[in-house]
Amino acid sequence: MSPLHYNTLFLLLFSMVNKGFTVGVNWGTMSNNKLPAEEVVEMLKNNGFDQLKLFEADDVILNALVGSDIEVMLAIPNNMLQDISLNVDNAVSWVDYNVTSYIYSGGVNIKYVAVGNEPLLQAYNGTYVNLIIPALRNIQAALNSAGYGNQIKATIPFNADVYYSPASDPVPSAGDFRPEVKDITLEILQVLHENNSPFTVNIYPFLSLYGNDHFPIDFAFFDGSNVPIRDQGVVYTNVFDANFDTLVSAMNKAGYSDMNIIVGEVGWPTDGDKYANVQNAKRFNQGLLEHVLNGEGTPLRKGKIDVYLFSLIDENAKSVAPGNFERHWGIFEFDGKPKYALDLAGMQEDRGLIPVEGVKYLQKKWCILDPDAENLQDLAENVDYACSLSDCTALGYGCSCNHLTVQGNASYAFNMYFQVKGQNEWDCDFNGLATITDRDPSDGSCEFVVMIEFSSAVVLDIKALFVVLWTCFCTLFLFLVVL
Repeated sequence: MSPLHYNTLFLLLFSMVNKGFTVGVNWGTMSNNKLPAEEVVEMLKNNGFDQLKLFEADDVILNALVGSDIEVMLAIPNNMLQDISLNVDNAVSWVDYNVTSYIYSGGVNIKYVAVGNEPLLQAYNGTYVNLIIPALRNIQAALNSAGYGNQIKATIPFNADVYYSPASDPVPSAGDFRPEVKDITLEILQVLHENNSPFTVNIYPFLSLYGNDHFPIDFAFFDGSNVPIRDQGVVYTNVFDANFDTLVSAMNKAGYSDMNIIVGEVGWPTDGDKYANVQNAKRFNQGLLEHVLNGEGTPLRKGKIDVYLFSLIDENAKSVAPGNFERHWGIFEFDGKPKYALDLAGMQEDRGLIPVEGVKYLQKKWCILDPDAENLQDLAENVDYACSLSDCTALGYGCSCNHLTVQGNASYAFNMYFQVKGQNEWDCDFNGLATITDRDPSDGSCEFVVMIEFSSAVVLDIKALFVVLWTCFCTLFLFLVVL
């Protein structure tokens, strides 16, 4: 047996005996040339992930999850909230198509339905305020009507900005819900309480550092040596616990001290900012897992904490409005290779993760700035064009490719466009400024990628289409025979 198979077997056996091993992960799909869903699910099982959060009901992924026994939180995107909120029949239809269709013996283990994603986020300026409670009630009613009310619970993933501590008393015990959304949050808490549903919150210690050079760096991690925060005799040594307990304090004041809390998103990016790198991501995520799985909890909430790491795989098509780091949250690269060792059992072991297997790539060729190009007056315009249609976030300040020369920046931009477009020769021209090479131009920490072969990403859809066509053919044949 190969070392890889020994490692796989050990992880599977360990996850079965370790009852506290409840690590979840978010699987976002805003990427070019996606990995085959069946191979990703196999990777999840090989690594021992037993909880998964999806941002929408993707039929390809749900079909790949059939028989896996991975516990799923299935989300309804914000752009569907209006339809769901208007009529319970719309909620019934959604549940019927996306839940009932997959709930059967050996099907998909759906545990939660996430209604929206951070709908009360300040940046949304109240867009979903009047929609979220009717949508939540309708989905839970639809689940109850379908007979799943006891096993599947509707919840809402909140951003941590729904609660705060006042500037006059910036400690967790002073935590309360933000005044402008307090009333609606309390109403949501009541609905969750009525249905024995959890409160879900997304916590990002990385954002405490991002854009704030005065924040004590070590306080963002779990092994730091900064002076702790003292709050009425309670000591806080990291921002995660302080943030979590600020929510606990707010919930206690609202009368919901026993409500279960799920951390729906938590993680650390590996690129796109000076603090976003592999070393910091490994330090944070490993410390997080050891912390949440050891059973100690936070000062105000003892016990294991249910978390979903953000995220599984890099997403090179995400919006970078919040920052370039948005495309680099993955524990795995875009092609399913792990970025760093991570002990998912929280046992302080430097254990390698198992990659997605069988990934096929395009040819080993790259598009770069032609060394002999002389007329460079349109270079900046062509670089901007290439980056507008691909992912150049690694070129930003403090990022992995920030050290490149002007020529290197152009080559990186040209190659990203060339790869995303499928390595067509006509996509490596840029008004005569570019040329194709078979020599890898990668430079130290800056990787010039070769994209996943498109056929490997759609193979499952082709198989599904073949099955449908074959079924139709057989049905037609039998019909003609009968006639």
